[in-house]
Amino acid sequence: MFNILGKRYLYFLLSLIVIIPGFIVMAINGMPLAIDFTGGSLLEVKFANASLPSTADVVQIYNDLGITDIKVTTSGTDLLIIRSTFLDETQRAAVVDNMETKFNTTVEILKFDSVGPTIGEQVTKRAGLAIAVAALAVVLFITFAFRGIQNAFRYGICAVIAMLHDILVVISISAIGGVYFGWQVDSLFLTALLTVIGFSVQDKIVVFDRVRENSNIFRKLEFEKLVNHSIVQTLQRSINTQLMTSEFLLLALALFGGVTLREFAVILLVGLFSGTYSSIFIAAPILVVWEKREWKNWFRRNPATTSA
Repeated sequence: MFNILGKRYLYFLLSLIVIIPGFIVMAINGMPLAIDFTGGSLLEVKFANASLPSTADVVQIYNDLGITDIKVTTSGTDLLIIRSTFLDETQRAAVVDNMETKFNTTVEILKFDSVGPTIGEQVTKRAGLAIAVAALAVVLFITFAFRGIQNAFRYGICAVIAMLHDILVVISISAIGGVYFGWQVDSLFLTALLTVIGFSVQDKIVVFDRVRENSNIFRKLEFEKLVNHSIVQTLQRSINTQLMTSEFLLLALALFGGVTLREFAVILLVGLFSGTYSSIFIAAPILVVWEKREWKNWFRRNPATTSA
């Protein structure tokens, strides 16, 4: 039998290696929030019969109108995507008119979205509330479903801790992607995150349910060996269901689905992989650590070392 749980602290360390760099990036640069959360405007324009103007010229047009906090990105050879503070219709029209005058070309508006700061704040609060409600529902459901075994609530708490692990991994990767690839946390990111939570919890329930079944069969088996045996039994199912089907489809979508869906596909790809990983290497090991109360020995000196 594979001794998966024997190296559980190594798995915890690997997770920290993935999570910590992203949070260092966030501490330095902040979370790359889109206008869905911060409020603001997004203007996507196409220039006819002219090369794209420089970013400095576009920023100057906005500044002349008293509009600050501008971020300009290009798409192709004739598209500009401009994010700024909140614009009303009058300001948007003034921006486009000034562009046509300064660059002597026709400017076509492909997309214009504005979100007020109040709406952005509400979206942020509701996103946090959705995650909190999901976590509470997981604890209550697993506690009820596993009510026939001892300490059933632990399974729910461990599932939520592992779910938070997956959320932190996704946030960390998104923060790094915001620096190197210009990713932004928007409503589509929230959709991906909630999808990751759903898949993550499902896989953990499968593993824990096998632990519950085996606890009634192997009553005299030591708990760590029981959990390890349950993980091995569900290992093939987890790999086949999550990695061999969903992951391959998302990888194809990330590679060939176009720029618009790439960030969404990559976040799902990373999140679902993290969900499978945490079901095997985070949730179940935490359950064993809790059962054996290993934290009591974390800071104790080795008796052999002390006597020496």
